[in-house]
Amino acid sequence: MPRLARSLALALAGALLVAPALAAQETPTEREAARDIVHTLDSLEHALALPAMVARLTGPDAGRDAVAARAKQLMDTELLAMGDDITRHPEIGFTEQRSVKILTDWLTAHGFDVTVGVAGLPTAFVARYKQNNGGPNLGVIVEYDALRGTKGAFHGDQHSTQGPIGLAAAVAVAEYLTRTHTPGSVTVFGTPGEEMMPPAAKTVMHDAGVFAGMDVIVRSHSSMATSRPAAGFGTCCMNIDGTKYTFSGAPAHQLTAWNGRNALTAVIHFFDNVDGIRSNLRPEARIQGIIVEGGAAPNVVPDRTVADFYIRYPDEVYLAQETEMVDNAARAAALATGTKVKIDHYGQARDGISIGTLDELGFAYLKKFGGTNVLADPGKPQGFEETGSVSSDIPGMGFTSQTSSAPNHTYEMLADATAPIGHHGFTVDAQAMSALLYDFATHAEYRAAVKQEFATIKGLHARYLDELKKVYVLPRVPDPQ
Repeated sequence: MPRLARSLALALAGALLVAPALAAQETPTEREAARDIVHTLDSLEHALALPAMVARLTGPDAGRDAVAARAKQLMDTELLAMGDDITRHPEIGFTEQRSVKILTDWLTAHGFDVTVGVAGLPTAFVARYKQNNGGPNLGVIVEYDALRGTKGAFHGDQHSTQGPIGLAAAVAVAEYLTRTHTPGSVTVFGTPGEEMMPPAAKTVMHDAGVFAGMDVIVRSHSSMATSRPAAGFGTCCMNIDGTKYTFSGAPAHQLTAWNGRNALTAVIHFFDNVDGIRSNLRPEARIQGIIVEGGAAPNVVPDRTVADFYIRYPDEVYLAQETEMVDNAARAAALATGTKVKIDHYGQARDGISIGTLDELGFAYLKKFGGTNVLADPGKPQGFEETGSVSSDIPGMGFTSQTSSAPNHTYEMLADATAPIGHHGFTVDAQAMSALLYDFATHAEYRAAVKQEFATIKGLHARYLDELKKVYVLPRVPDPQ
């Protein structure tokens, strides 16, 4: 057994004997209810001796520096311009034909075999380097869809350059493996419609086995800061129940509205009901909804309305209770207005796993290559990709250097995508991503530590959910007297 893996195994045997206070998990309820499990997570991170590992891997290494330099050269000479072009021609999810052609044509020209339309998704693709040479299998996720805005599609989340970043890292590492006859394979996964979830394209692709066999997967995302998550079960923002509420009424002339039943009144009551229950929900709950159908004409009582909701909570146990309360708010609105409601839980997303062996090393490289607005402390745990399906099964990391001074999903972040702050952050991401992939490909002991940490955290998840179920107890409401 390699030395690092052996020391990790010994540390795990006594993990509960140590109780350091790291940032594992997000809410006070989680940290208290699953205290032993959280202590195990914290002890695991200490046992890994991550600072020493990071210092060793980030030390002088001519091969790694050459790979990072190649990624930077590709960004400077070709790929920043590609990102700017995609930024100026936004396409919303599952319609990204132009963007996909740009990305896949470039990959083809740089030695990749490309298959478009995987998992039944027309704008999903897989690109495998033609000179791949066995394991380890390195995966790179790229995205390219734009946001849906009232003024039209726009890249206010900078997905436009996530693709070029991933391409730079993939080609830089693939070329190195080939040139040095180092074992390893590089695969790029084009994942459409990130902003259209749930259900998410990555989940569809994962269920179809598209990511099978990967030993690690990386991706990048825009951010206002250079940061990384804490290790643990993902709690970020992606435990989501996607639900549509369709209200059915009866039409009538608005001057004699009593002859009908107003579905618009029902959906408005529904929103009021949701606002009314917020004080009875835990403070971390997030409920976000829009009316996607509200009637056809002012002089006709609307007999059909539709609301689309994302219901979120850091853990999936309480999320089930939260969703039931929102469903009941819709039922109450229908009852009060004489309408009927159909509730469609059309999709869900669950956050995944983050691990320190990847996140701490990647963060060190983000700083090494010039990331700005650096957040010293780790944030809350979150999977490396936002649906959890992939990051609950395959170790990985999301790279987030500062690429904007504005929040996500804004026109200001769109402007920064083609500005110096965006270009600098994108290049930092590409360099850091290529450096981590190089380390993963060339250090067997590091790969073993990543694999064992991931397996250990994943193995604790069921126990963690069981502990939460014990504390999220519904209050007893007596019958009225």
